Amino acid sequence: MRALIVACTLAVGWASAGIASAQSAVRIVMPFPPGAAADSVARIIAPPLSKALGQPVVIDNRPGADGATAAEFAARSPADGQTLLFAGNTQMLGVPTLRKNPPYDPVNDFAPITPVVRFAFFLVVHPSTPAQTLAELVEHARAHPGKLNYASGNVNGVLAAAQLMSAAKVNLVHVPYKGEPLAVPDLVDGRVHLMVASGAVVAPLVKQGKLRALATLLPTRSTLLPDVPTAAEAGMPQLSMLIWGGLFAPAKVPTERIDLISREVNAILKRPDVREQFQMQGVEPSGATPAEFAAFLKEQLSDWAKAARDAGLKPE
Repeated sequence: MRALIVACTLAVGWASAGIASAQSAVRIVMPFPPGAAADSVARIIAPPLSKALGQPVVIDNRPGADGATAAEFAARSPADGQTLLFAGNTQMLGVPTLRKNPPYDPVNDFAPITPVVRFAFFLVVHPSTPAQTLAELVEHARAHPGKLNYASGNVNGVLAAAQLMSAAKVNLVHVPYKGEPLAVPDLVDGRVHLMVASGAVVAPLVKQGKLRALATLLPTRSTLLPDVPTAAEAGMPQLSMLIWGGLFAPAKVPTERIDLISREVNAILKRPDVREQFQMQGVEPSGATPAEFAAFLKEQLSDWAKAARDAGLKPE
């Protein structure tokens, strides 16, 4: 009986320890499915961040609704610093700009922590599309109005396509997906003709000859596909776009907690091993203080609102 009591006591103790451990885990809510560029970045920084904080760091994938599902969940989470959100253009700029009634306020519902990376995005086409250059794509689209369709896995792709259609005076049919990894199989199979997507997702397929890259949206050429011209070099500077991702927490998380996570992440971004992994993903490390990131977000919101208006996109 005494042995049974001891065993039960130990079992309760182990269960309690397990519960405490689960409660102490830091959750990074991810608006994209596994395999997306942002998901890969979060999984690179999670282990060193876990070690720095002395807590498990787990990725919680919640794709859907252009990332609004994940962002709204994070915004409504307890302000205890245990729930973070990895978010970027789509969630913090696209949803607030392109929805009449966005489910959250990117400025007032979140505490910016630090920008983490900048992504290389490319305009790619299926090889069956006869265009070898961006100019030839425009010419082909004009000769076949409404016959070309484009996939999108995030708002960056939607805005870029709108800018292309506005600048080139062409008509493309939109085929939306819940994330880039879900769109790529249809693109590779030729069911959709073109897409603006992150280099981490499409660059390997370009190198394999399964897709053709016509331009990068970066202001300079990407080391991921150095032979691919910038949109400006290809004759369409309107397509240049800064695409980033960073960490946020729910509003009202204590400043001390925000500053701690910001310092640790910024230190991780300087590590050679992390930078090497980022380079393999075709992303550039960023980093800033919470105050600098907050100012950047407000500036980006203004820029995106103007870009959407210029491209003819209206809130829906």
